Amino acid sequence: MKKSALLFSGVLILFFLIACSENTTTQENEKSEEEPAQEEGASDEQEDKKEEAEEEKPTQPYKAMEPREDASPLKETLSEEEIEKMPSEEARGGDRTRMVPVGETLVKGADDQTDGPLKNHRLVAYYGHPNSSNMGILGEMEPDELMEKLKEQTQAYSDADPSRPAVPMIELISTVAQRDPGTEGTYVHPTPPEKIDEYAKLAEENDALLMLDVQLGTDSVINQVKSLEKWLKLPHVHLAIDTEFHVKEGQTPGIDLGQVDGAEVQEAVDYLTEMVEENNLPDKIVLVHQFMDEALTNKEAIQPTENVEVALNYDGWGDSATKMSLYRKFVRNEAVQYGGFKIFYNKDEPVLSPEEVLKLDPNPAIINYQ
Repeated sequence: MKKSALLFSGVLILFFLIACSENTTTQENEKSEEEPAQEEGASDEQEDKKEEAEEEKPTQPYKAMEPREDASPLKETLSEEEIEKMPSEEARGGDRTRMVPVGETLVKGADDQTDGPLKNHRLVAYYGHPNSSNMGILGEMEPDELMEKLKEQTQAYSDADPSRPAVPMIELISTVAQRDPGTEGTYVHPTPPEKIDEYAKLAEENDALLMLDVQLGTDSVINQVKSLEKWLKLPHVHLAIDTEFHVKEGQTPGIDLGQVDGAEVQEAVDYLTEMVEENNLPDKIVLVHQFMDEALTNKEAIQPTENVEVALNYDGWGDSATKMSLYRKFVRNEAVQYGGFKIFYNKDEPVLSPEEVLKLDPNPAIINYQ
């Protein structure tokens, strides 16, 4: 009898242990089923926040020139050879195989993580200083006449390549290199603030962009950029760096050829990146001018960011064939992200038409006129 009682008690204990084990397993299974649901919910919440942030990102404050209704796509206006190969003048006796397909502005291997103006548009700029006719077209015309002519030139590029409508831009020299050291000994003279204000307003009223160009003298890139912070915080204002005027102590701009290290350019890119993030601004552009090897060194240090686009601009003047070959050398073969090409109305021989400019490899994202 005692044996039976003990056996019965053992069976009860065994059943109890099995039941507890099953209950624990069930609870763990239920918990493991709940956890993915919680993680999925957290993931959805993060995605919602990301979408909200993207929705809140400010839009670019410009308006492109709409192509004519009868404007033909770029590829339809070119021969098969022009579609497959770069111009012979650009190749200068070398391989004419294109690095990127005709019409594309991003250099090979580059991408654009921004929502900047260059991503889907082309910029056409008028360069100079309003107080000097020797420094570019800005000094040759009154503001309203300037905008009228600029829009006409911009329209020509929209019509030549309707897939990438062009946007008008004023490139204003905001600090002028000079041969006199000046009161601060930096060999630059700042453009009066009221003059910058005038052209910032002119661009805004015409749905255009303003690019502030710095000629550096003996000052640093970052010091000049910081001096323009008031205007760079405006949604439609961008930055250009004139490398040839950055001289060392004991040298004189305009007599000695200047030079900028890519690391100094990158300092400006990073500064603008932070400015965009902290002030919730539309993404910016940094345009870097170069017409000789020595003027810009250490290009590999220049890296676009998720808030700043970078364009290298060939800005020499002279015969068109030489200019096209140097664009290949300085922009195509030493690429960063986008290319720019300067045209001199009074010095180039001949002055290239928009249709001729758009045959270059890669297509210039910025064309500025002086």
